[in-house]
Amino acid sequence: MTEFTKFHQLLHDQIGNEFYASQQYIAVATYFDNHDMPQLAKLFYSQAVEERNHAMMIVQYFLDRDMEVEIPGVSAPNNKFEDYKAPINLALEQEKTVTQQIVDLAKSARDTGDYLGEQFMQWFLKEQVEEVATMTTLQTIADRCKGNLFDLENFVEREFNSTTADDPTSPPVAGGNI
Repeated sequence: MTEFTKFHQLLHDQIGNEFYASQQYIAVATYFDNHDMPQLAKLFYSQAVEERNHAMMIVQYFLDRDMEVEIPGVSAPNNKFEDYKAPINLALEQEKTVTQQIVDLAKSARDTGDYLGEQFMQWFLKEQVEEVATMTTLQTIADRCKGNLFDLENFVEREFNSTTADDPTSPPVAGGNI
């Protein structure tokens, strides 16, 4: 078995962070579904699956490195929002937090001389640039629509809910992508 380092502990903790992000996105999607905003709901249900898959990529990394992995529990997500912009704001802040976690992981891998870990983190760094950009754009459009939820829903359908090809550079997902 491979020796467990500080980087590996942080990476193990990230499994929980990713599962929490998935749960939070389910709560956001449900909020939008409850408020008859199907395009925003669809976007966040999709985001929830993506975050789940990120956690499972990390699980697969541990399995591939012949390291023990334990699946952590997560805290309850926020389910109450004051208006349609609050969950979007929360999503942007969540993505900024995850970005810092990923940067810290990449730095830890580099600092400990774990070149395999550093290489593994490169895809996640690229992914976080995209995630923050998406949520920043969504927040901007939500502000500009000034409460016209039809415009917001149309924008999300047109710009975010189209089918995209899987990223062939993404790490493998334990159990497969869902």
